[in-house]
Amino acid sequence: MRVLKSLRLAEYIELVALFFIQGAALGMWLVPLSNVLAAHGLNAIRPYAFATSAIAAFISPLIFGAMADRHASPVIVLRGLALATALTMAIATTAIKLQFNPWLVLALIQLQALCSAPMWSISSSIVFARLADAGKEFGPIRAMATLGWMAGCWAISLLNADASAMAGFSAAIMWLVVFGFTFFLPQMETPKVIAKLTWSQRFGLDALSLLKMRDHRVVFITTVLFCIPLTAFYPYAPPHLRELGLQHTASWMSLGQVTEIIAMFALGALLVKWRLKWIFACGLGFGVARFAFSALNTKGWLLAGVTLHGVSFALVLITAQIYLDQRVDPSWRTRAQALLSLVNSGIGNLAGYLSTGWWFNHCSRPIGTNWPLFWGGLSVTVAGVLIYFLIAYRGLAARAEKRI
Repeated sequence: MRVLKSLRLAEYIELVALFFIQGAALGMWLVPLSNVLAAHGLNAIRPYAFATSAIAAFISPLIFGAMADRHASPVIVLRGLALATALTMAIATTAIKLQFNPWLVLALIQLQALCSAPMWSISSSIVFARLADAGKEFGPIRAMATLGWMAGCWAISLLNADASAMAGFSAAIMWLVVFGFTFFLPQMETPKVIAKLTWSQRFGLDALSLLKMRDHRVVFITTVLFCIPLTAFYPYAPPHLRELGLQHTASWMSLGQVTEIIAMFALGALLVKWRLKWIFACGLGFGVARFAFSALNTKGWLLAGVTLHGVSFALVLITAQIYLDQRVDPSWRTRAQALLSLVNSGIGNLAGYLSTGWWFNHCSRPIGTNWPLFWGGLSVTVAGVLIYFLIAYRGLAARAEKRI
């Protein structure tokens, strides 16, 4: 029994380390990217550079998810993608440093995004496959990715690379660490496919059949609608903080990450006591409150809204990942997580950046932004999502449905 517990602890540490170093790699690249582009005279492509992740989410997660489900071990797929991400990130960073043609730089950033986009869903499927009780164990492990993200940001600041190409090279090195770490992960078997695969199956489009089941469809629609107002957090909360006299906005924004970690650790206990439906509902309710507090337009209430952001994020989006692991057949696990990544990071984020940008412009006046109207409108939007979810989701009745 003692040997079994030791093996289990070692396995748990492996999964924690996988998420931590992957979160650090993402934070090292994405957080300083805006400053790095500006420092190298590439302001013109800055919005498009961030849109590359949304575009990539439409293309590569399902393709590589289908590969990991049918053709190769997810660990091998993750290994290849980590190496490709490291190389393309180093090339893109070199192009930024040498101030290549802006559109060539953008193309290289898009190539890097195509390599990195599937990795989160594949890593999640690897973790889910090795957990004895995903409901209890996934939240704390997922919290390590957030800690890794924060550690990666702190490392870049310690290196004084917040606006330097060194940030990109550091992130590339971290992806090489992910690549090397995969050699310590045990291989996972993939189902043997005897029948000839259609092109739809090869590209993972058969994952769309998950949407035929009512509760699956409701969860996907709920998360994508939730992601649309959620995209306003990072672009617009910092300038609002500055307007209210709160400097060091990155530090204040980290309040959301702190509560996100707390919520992830609490998820295991919540899943034992509560139905998934009420965890989703609480997350959406916190989302309503998060924007409503911000709409009150004072320092204290805005910080309260920032703090609730992490709780809302975790209770909706992390619970959605756990839902899929529990309700979808293991042979579909990677494709299901990839489809969730596609609808949230692709459809949700792209629609969110466009619509919240339009809404912000609508709420802006020469004398300043009408913050109560801006955040209040987003609060009403999340309230609509909550009402839809409560009406459409059946939960317990879905247990009688055949798993796909």
